[in-house]
Amino acid sequence: MQKSIAVLLTGAMLLSSCGAIRDSKVNPRNWFGRSDEVRLEVEAETVNPLIPIDEKVDLVRKAEAEETRVLLDTVTELRVERTSTGAIIYATGLPSRQGAFDVALRPNEEAEDGVLELEFVVNYPEFATQRGSEFSRTVRAAHSLSNGDLRDVRLIRVLATENARETRRR
Repeated sequence: MQKSIAVLLTGAMLLSSCGAIRDSKVNPRNWFGRSDEVRLEVEAETVNPLIPIDEKVDLVRKAEAEETRVLLDTVTELRVERTSTGAIIYATGLPSRQGAFDVALRPNEEAEDGVLELEFVVNYPEFATQRGSEFSRTVRAAHSLSNGDLRDVRLIRVLATENARETRRR
């Protein structure tokens, strides 16, 4: 019983002395003072320190990759479906071999007025692939146009290496 009273008294004395340590440099909470608000002088031109000033370096946009797609061999089908906001052009084609990817209908900027010319382009694997059946080689692509884009268009033409398909406005 006497030991427990001695331990309690010793603990109480140690805890009461913590008040003196509270304001000393021994207490880790006192190593830095309280935060104070500091006014900064703002420059007329706002500069973001995370964006480099050098205009040659662009962290947001990736460098545009070199175009490696080539024209498809044959266009087998061309279909234009009207939508409430314009039209969707669907094209089906046959590449020379299996494995074609990254299929797209790329607008040709050099087309004459009133003609929307789209190039049917694909990428091929770097390694050799088999020719395969027509069913296994068939690829499809679509291109969407708004009513504003269709306003002056009278003819839609999809180009390939061996042929082209076109449809006229009714």
